[in-house]
Amino acid sequence: MSGSATLLRGGKPVFLYTGLDLLEQQTQNLAYPKNLSDPLLREWVKSPKNPIISPTTANKINSSSFRDPTTAWLGKDGHWRMAVGSKRVTRGLAILYRSKNFVDWAKAKHPLYSMEDTGMWECPDFYPVLNDGSIGIDTSVNGRPC
Repeated sequence: MSGSATLLRGGKPVFLYTGLDLLEQQTQNLAYPKNLSDPLLREWVKSPKNPIISPTTANKINSSSFRDPTTAWLGKDGHWRMAVGSKRVTRGLAILYRSKNFVDWAKAKHPLYSMEDTGMWECPDFYPVLNDGSIGIDTSVNGRPC
C-alpha cells in the first residue's frame, strides 16, 4: 500500500492510499482515524465512499499503473489538489485531480506533467512552491532515486 496523509480544514488528518478492487485494478481510496484522541492514530477506518477514484475506459487510466496519491493541498480557490503517478505505454504521467469536498475528485483534461520514455512515475509529489502560485513536481522514475 502506498499513499499520503493530509490535514483537512480544522486539522483532521486523512489518508489517501492506493488499493486494489476485485478485478485487481489500482484505485485511490480514503481512510480516517478511528479515534482522534489517540495521539498515535493507530487505527484507521476505510471510507464507505471507496474507491474515490477508479480507472475506467472513459478516463483512459492505466489500471495496473495508477498509484501513489500525493499529499493534497488546498488552493486559494477552495479546491483541494493532488496528483497520482501513472503511465501510458512508456510515457510517465502525473495525473492531476481537484476536489471541493475531498471525496468527489475530478481529473484534469491533461496530465500535470508527462515525459516520454520514463515509464511509471512512482511516488510523485506535488506542492505549492511560492506564494505567487508557482507549483513544483518531484518523482522517481521506475523506482530509481530522484
